[in-house]
Amino acid sequence: MDKLLVSPSPHIHARTSTSVIMRDVIIALAPAILVSVVFYGWSELLVLGVSVASCVLIEWAITKWLLRRPSTIGDLSAVVTGLLLAMNLPATTPWWIVFIGALVAIGVAKMTFGGLGQNVFNPAITGRVFLLISFPTYMTDWTMPSGFVKSVDAVSGSTPLSALKEALLSGSSIPDFMQANGYTWQTLLTDIGGSAGEISAIALLLGFGYLLVRKVVKIWIPLSIFATIAVIALIFNSIDPASYTGVLFNLKTGGVILGACFMATDYVTSPMSRTGGIIYGIGIGFIVMMIRYFGSYPEGMSFAILIMNCVVPLLNKWFHQKKYGRN
Repeated sequence: MDKLLVSPSPHIHARTSTSVIMRDVIIALAPAILVSVVFYGWSELLVLGVSVASCVLIEWAITKWLLRRPSTIGDLSAVVTGLLLAMNLPATTPWWIVFIGALVAIGVAKMTFGGLGQNVFNPAITGRVFLLISFPTYMTDWTMPSGFVKSVDAVSGSTPLSALKEALLSGSSIPDFMQANGYTWQTLLTDIGGSAGEISAIALLLGFGYLLVRKVVKIWIPLSIFATIAVIALIFNSIDPASYTGVLFNLKTGGVILGACFMATDYVTSPMSRTGGIIYGIGIGFIVMMIRYFGSYPEGMSFAILIMNCVVPLLNKWFHQKKYGRN
């Protein structure tokens, strides 16, 4: 007679599974993906297709031929990684660079550590940072491809952050730069150039709202990131408005919304406790603003998340969840 092994109680069953969670993330990303395809056209569709297909294929090949275990592509995590990687790339990125990014994201950042649940660093961000360092020319090429909407005056060929960095280096002041480029509240709908993850703040926030309703993510990590960025921007802008950008500009430009709502909240690479999550978010927001204000890169969201990923094990140790049945 076969033995039945039962683990110690309590036994709690939840309907949520990895594939269900990943499906919700895909649905939440859909509005931003749709907007990016409308503005960037076939070029963006190619980046998305190559990224997702490469991530799925690489994970399948590694599990089958290297790890020799059942395939894990059914949990949809590779699809999510592919979508997030694509949303961090310019629409003009060549397909072979997209493939290299997927190889680093899945092959190095994820499967080297044992697969989903064991990786230390966010796979999509790792792939993006590797490409940024290895292929800076391609990764900073914001040439506008022809989209499905022909008359889009709000979109130009450079990101607000990179354009601002160049303007400040040339001696221009921030008020003059804002007025010359027409940055207003209307640009909340469509950003001024950038990757798919930067083109529409409203689309990203709609997707984030869906995740909150579905209880897929906790709100304290994004809120702590937004609050830290806002406080630092308010302080510096109040001291010298000609040299430091304000709150709205820093919250809506670059990869802040995508990073805070969809990448910093990754279950595997973020703290488990609320206190740890808040400290994690504060750290990300602080690093982002230090890079933006004093670093050579115009944007620092990817670097900030990767740096704070290193701190997550310590945060989980110092601020662990209360054990079941104990006060």
